[in-house]
Amino acid sequence: MQTRRDFLKLSALFTATAAMPLLQACQQRAAAQANAPLTIGYLPILDAAPLLVAHGKGLFQKNNIETVKPILFRSWASLVEAFLSGQVNLIHVLSPMSVWMRYGSLAPVRALMWNHTCGSALTVRPDINQITDLQGQTIAIPFWYSIHNVVVQQLLRQAGLQIVEKNPQLGQVRLTVMPPSDMVAALAAKQIAGFIVAEPFNALAEAKGVGKILRFSGDIWREHACCLTMMHDHDINTRSDWVQNVINALVQAAAFAKHNRVETAELLAKQGINKYTPHDVAVLRNVLQPEPVQWAKYERNGAIRHADWQQKRIDFQPFPFQSYSELLIKLLKETHLAGVNTFLQDVQPEIASQELFDTRFVEKSLQQHDLMKQFGLQSLQRVEQFKI
Repeated sequence: MQTRRDFLKLSALFTATAAMPLLQACQQRAAAQANAPLTIGYLPILDAAPLLVAHGKGLFQKNNIETVKPILFRSWASLVEAFLSGQVNLIHVLSPMSVWMRYGSLAPVRALMWNHTCGSALTVRPDINQITDLQGQTIAIPFWYSIHNVVVQQLLRQAGLQIVEKNPQLGQVRLTVMPPSDMVAALAAKQIAGFIVAEPFNALAEAKGVGKILRFSGDIWREHACCLTMMHDHDINTRSDWVQNVINALVQAAAFAKHNRVETAELLAKQGINKYTPHDVAVLRNVLQPEPVQWAKYERNGAIRHADWQQKRIDFQPFPFQSYSELLIKLLKETHLAGVNTFLQDVQPEIASQELFDTRFVEKSLQQHDLMKQFGLQSLQRVEQFKI
């Protein structure tokens, strides 16, 4: 199975021994081309929106950054391998994966900003009406090291359900890793009872009539990040002005996506000039700017239980709050993760949240063009709200 191979490949990449040849190749590339153009690697999900919008709207050029067309990858394993080896020098990754990359493989990389907030949901078959209906069933997740896995396990445990990897019985739910592109078909064929993943696959299941939203992840962890933007330490340390200009473009792109949702959907869709994703514009629009009548339906059926949080289905805010990073690592320590994860025992939330993130660049970007106000930021500190 492709996902099994991908997970095993990533498990190997995220060890110091296996990562070393890739990191050495990256160093050689950096030495040979110190001023390499920006090369973006991405998966075709809405998590990559700021990276793609910055390219599509010419924001990199406006910030004096030479770039090539972003490179689409089909799996996290291939994306991470390309990044560690220096084939691409900027990527988005699942936020828990960044912890694994930095502390599992000891890769000299850092996260610089958030790509977006919310933007994920637990989608289930139409006959599933509550969490306890999932006992004895299988739920697909995109990866063990994902915010989706963290959130769904908290949800299941509060309902008194045990997480297993095989043969679920009553009182148990099986979690399995599956490519997002396969999830809708698997749900339609009743191979799984549900999935939790980034958009637009939840919206696609709705559009096809094979699934419904049981809960939005952002209705459990308020304004949580999902994917982060990561770069290599050698770029951060040796060409900081270049990095600053890259981040300036990405922050401007996030602001554009936040305030120009229909145009963003058109830009990213398969109908767009650059065909960044294989998704239909109508599906992307349902995520970026859902109709008020549909949102009211989510509030009535319980997919949204914290209407007072006034969240969007997906939103954009680039600043990586330290409180989020600390809680993420604490929750990861409580989460069932397949494979070897002993490295987490030595990761201290307060220290790691500062080691993993370099906030200098995004802070400076937010000071320009009144961007703090555009993102609704009153402060660069907050208190996390995690409420099932």
